[in-house]
Amino acid sequence: MAVTATARPTLTEQPGYTQTLRCAARSAAPARLLVRTALQTWGLAHLADTGGLVVTELVSDSVTHTRTYSIRVTVSRPSETFVRIAVADSSKAIPMLRVSADGHDEAGRGLAIIEALTWRWGTDLLPRGKRVWGDLRIEVDR
Repeated sequence: MAVTATARPTLTEQPGYTQTLRCAARSAAPARLLVRTALQTWGLAHLADTGGLVVTELVSDSVTHTRTYSIRVTVSRPSETFVRIAVADSSKAIPMLRVSADGHDEAGRGLAIIEALTWRWGTDLLPRGKRVWGDLRIEVDR
């Protein structure tokens, strides 16, 4: 599976990294590699563990809650203050943050984990599905 960088203008002049993967649990590993590669390239290796957890949860949510064939993982740096990690799929179902999951629940914590790890998160409806994303804040020395 090749990692591709798409050259598109951003405020930071950084290319975005994207990869299309099967909507399967095994796709979490190449998604983490994509995130780690992008973060290391941008000198943000200190965010790699958090970014890896975020993308793992996003991939897992697509695998668990959709019946789509593929997902598209994107890592971008829209500004110098944050990195966006996103997973798009063909489902129009909007993910909902569960108020609580008790100790006996085997699932239902994915968005709570994303909310805890990210500066902000959200969902964008697309013409053919949706994109769920989480932003990691970058501390900028002034």
